[in-house]
Amino acid sequence: MLVKALFGVDKVSDIPKILPGLFLSIIIMLLSIPIADYLGKFLLSLQGIDPTGKSSPISSVLIAIVLGIIVANLFKLSDIFKKGIDFSVTKILRLGIIFVGIKLSINEVLKLGFWGIPIVVVVIASALIFIYYVNNMMKLPEKLGTLIAAGSSICGVTAIVSVSPAIKADNKEIAYAVANVTIFGLLAMFIYPYLAKFIFSTSEQIGLFLGTAIHETSQVVGAAMTYKEVFKDDIVFKTATVTKLTRNLFLAIVVPLLSFLYLRNQISDGNQKINIISLIPAFIIGFIGMAIIRSLGDINLINGGLALGLFDANTWKNLVNNIGELWGSKYLLGTAMAAVGLNTNFSVFKGIGIKPFFIGFIGAILV
Repeated sequence: MLVKALFGVDKVSDIPKILPGLFLSIIIMLLSIPIADYLGKFLLSLQGIDPTGKSSPISSVLIAIVLGIIVANLFKLSDIFKKGIDFSVTKILRLGIIFVGIKLSINEVLKLGFWGIPIVVVVIASALIFIYYVNNMMKLPEKLGTLIAAGSSICGVTAIVSVSPAIKADNKEIAYAVANVTIFGLLAMFIYPYLAKFIFSTSEQIGLFLGTAIHETSQVVGAAMTYKEVFKDDIVFKTATVTKLTRNLFLAIVVPLLSFLYLRNQISDGNQKINIISLIPAFIIGFIGMAIIRSLGDINLINGGLALGLFDANTWKNLVNNIGELWGSKYLLGTAMAAVGLNTNFSVFKGIGIKPFFIGFIGAILV
């Protein structure tokens, strides 16, 4: 039972069957990282910003899913890759989501202040409700609308991959949702820094705008970096970053909520009682647990002690970054999204057409 739970196979001797597909997904993930860095530097250079030492505004997770789709549609993959690809889409994805939880701290919410938190809450709630409504009105799959709503309102690709296993979304819906938040998030990254300069009067307002109105964390950082470089305003950069981290924290609330709502809808007997704890997937509990550990460690440091009684500030920062950003966001979620791409054939996009992108456009305008 333990072997099946961990690896998706019945016997230890079956474990080698997952290796070809797993290794292929890992190779694609590793290729996506330098490609994302190169493209990110190119985009920063286009705006007259020196890319040296700056993080890429292009997510390697996005590049991984694109490369996976390209490989899957250019080459007919042998069946020997199937078990490993399925393992990456399920087990690796869930482990990545758990690791990402350590990036989220309640202390970031407190930094945003009295006005910032209500703004973030209103943006997330409005986007979730309105996008879901418009999606149903256009008769698109319910799961697709849920993924686009989560990606647009919270944190782009990370929100999509966190919600997808909870609502049992398929590869087509994941790919459409990822494409949505990427396209409109990148457009916002280029346009919003200059638009914000004319709309708002203070640095704090501009930072709040950039942090709430752009989808991906990397895109928010890219837009805030552009504003900082062009208009010489560091306050905007700090405010936008904290605002985005606060939005990310709401994953711990929204993912279990969407999971609960989806699973409740699967129960045909309206009088049947729901055991909420049993309905929440284990990876979501792990995600929340990691966020709690991060918050406790940060509180220790604020009070002048060691994080969790073990780590000084620099060691804790490096540990959190390695677990959450490097392993969680980049390696594990990158491998999982490469596998999603490898499982996606271009033919799946024929049935729905461009309607989901209209939903994504509505979501982008709304937030």
